Amino acid sequence: MDFDVLEKTVCFQGFFRLERYRLRHRKFNGEWGRPITRELFERGHAAAVLPYDPQTDEVLLIEQFRAGAISAPGGPWLLEIVAGVIEANETPEQVVARESMEEANCQIGSLIPLYDYLVSPGGTTERIVLFCGRVDMQTIEAGAVYGNHGEDEDIKVHVMPLNEAIRLLSTGRINSASAIIALQWLALNRDPVRRRWLPE
Repeated sequence: MDFDVLEKTVCFQGFFRLERYRLRHRKFNGEWGRPITRELFERGHAAAVLPYDPQTDEVLLIEQFRAGAISAPGGPWLLEIVAGVIEANETPEQVVARESMEEANCQIGSLIPLYDYLVSPGGTTERIVLFCGRVDMQTIEAGAVYGNHGEDEDIKVHVMPLNEAIRLLSTGRINSASAIIALQWLALNRDPVRRRWLPE
């Protein structure tokens, strides 16, 4: 291997975990670099889904308070897509099905895998597996509030035309990475997705 983990210690263990790595890696000139120390935020990996109704051309977004966005220009109530942490022995597909019911009382049908991406590899190992999921918006109660009360979740459901969601992207109202990526993907792939999911 072109890297070597010399030491790994747990600095903090709470709701999340912080680990300190002492490691070295081979440089582009072929030589080994000197040992470096890096702290990494460990929270596990996640799966996320953008619920989309190809019949109505609408998307489902959720709104919730996020402590990490307290200092964000738009404030800590974010418009996001459905997401959750992948638990042991759980597939990403199972996660988005479970979280869609928990966060939006939404039954996800067919899934299209989009990306499996690193969130911020300079400071965390977290990966997100991203999907677009087919839903029937006639079964969704827009404005309803759901969430896991044991985790103090307070999640509001929003249903809107895809074009309106794209407009909110351009204004900066939607500033969550997974939502940005999924909405931009759907904006580029709307026609083939509708052909795939709508009957002839």
